[in-house]
Amino acid sequence: MRITVKAANESAADAMIEETESKLRERLGADIYGADDETLEQTLVQTLIERGLTIGLAESCAGGLIADRITDTPGCSAAFLAGVISYSNESKTRLLGVSEDILKQHGAVSGQVAEAMAQGARRAAGSDIGIGVTGIAGPGGGSEQKPVGLVYIAVSMGGKASPTERTRSQEFRFSGDRRHIKQRAAQAALVMLRSELL
Repeated sequence: MRITVKAANESAADAMIEETESKLRERLGADIYGADDETLEQTLVQTLIERGLTIGLAESCAGGLIADRITDTPGCSAAFLAGVISYSNESKTRLLGVSEDILKQHGAVSGQVAEAMAQGARRAAGSDIGIGVTGIAGPGGGSEQKPVGLVYIAVSMGGKASPTERTRSQEFRFSGDRRHIKQRAAQAALVMLRSELL
């Protein structure tokens, strides 16, 4: 959101902006993650560092965009341990420990596989948090049951992040071309992580 005002002078404009921002913060509450030039990934990395938490990633359809955004943040090495881009089923099994049975029963694009990827990312990285993302970015590869834009994202918490291990997945349906779907998947994964941390 951008607040724009018209006023007689700069101090009057600042006062109007401050009042409007205060009202927006009151209404939106925890949905606001930063101000000015702060990015979602910057606030997430800062939160992870402040809490002494670490993260590992397993990306399929996002193709490394989540890792790219996190590693754009200075100081991220205190929280970000590792990322795996596992496109093939074989790499999901070999690198992340995703069961072949789960892949056969539910397919690579499923909540079950996203959860197994998130857990595998956490184990492989030795981190407190793992994120798993799998989906169909298109333009091909979709079906009536699993259309282009279908994405599953999972967050797995353990270690210092949660006294008992817990993993949650969510289904998303994104529109747009391949690049837009990948970008929306990366954004949704970061938003989902923030939600889990809150």
